[in-house]
Amino acid sequence: MNQFKRYLGVLWMAMAPIAIFYLIKTAASQIAAHPVIDTKIQWGVFVIIFIPIAVGLAIFGYYALKGEYDHLPESSDEITD
Repeated sequence: MNQFKRYLGVLWMAMAPIAIFYLIKTAASQIAAHPVIDTKIQWGVFVIIFIPIAVGLAIFGYYALKGEYDHLPESSDEITD
């Protein structure tokens, strides 16, 4: 299971820049198709909100790849140790 978590870490790290690329590509094409201020604001907000989420996904994948999630605490007592 731990090896599976590490493989998923690589997947999540790869998904983050790919998702940002396609989001920006879609935003640019939508803004080019409908160059009104409403479209620009809408896609600008989408991009600004999604980029930190994608960065967090990449960080999560990095920690999964490093093996930080190999042993998860089973109770709240272990969290405080």
